[in-house]
Amino acid sequence: MIALEPMDIRMTPSLARARRNWIAVACREHALRGCAQPDQGFMQVCHGRRAPLQRLEPGDRVVYYSPTHTMGGKDKAQAFVAAGLVLPGQPYPFDMGGGFVPHRRDVAYLPVQPARIEPLLDDLEFVENRQRWGYKFRFGLFEVGPTDMRRILHAMQAPLEAFDFA
Repeated sequence: MIALEPMDIRMTPSLARARRNWIAVACREHALRGCAQPDQGFMQVCHGRRAPLQRLEPGDRVVYYSPTHTMGGKDKAQAFVAAGLVLPGQPYPFDMGGGFVPHRRDVAYLPVQPARIEPLLDDLEFVENRQRWGYKFRFGLFEVGPTDMRRILHAMQAPLEAFDFA
C-alpha cells in the first residue's frame, strides 16, 4: 500500500472543491494488482479506456468493487476490495505487452479489509432496485454520494480520517 500522509492530498490547493466518490469495477485479481506494490498504486477501468479516468480529480475517493475473483470467471466475489484517493496527474498509457496499452491513473491506496456487498444492499442509496442491484456495476466506473462511500469505507474498516471522513 502507498503510505499516505494527511498533507499529501488534503492540503493541495486544487482541492477547494468537494471530493467526489467513485466505485470502479474489476475482478478481484485485477483490482488488487493496482495496490500490490508500495508507492506505485494505480487504477484502470473499462478495459483501459482513458475517458472514464479523466472524470476523476486529485483527492477523489475511489473504491473497487469485484463481482468475481478472476476476469470472466464464475467465481463470485461480490465484495469491495480496495480503496484509496486519486493522486495528482492525468491518465497515462501503460504498455502491458502483447499490444495491450490501457490507460491508468495513480491512486494512493489505504489499508482496508474486503467487505461483501450483500449486507450493505438495503442501505446503499445507489441501489435503486434490490432485485437488480448489480445493474450500476455494468458501467465500470460510476459516482456515488458521500453517504454511500462512508458506509462502504466503514464496512471495509478503512481509516475514515484519511478519507476526510472524520
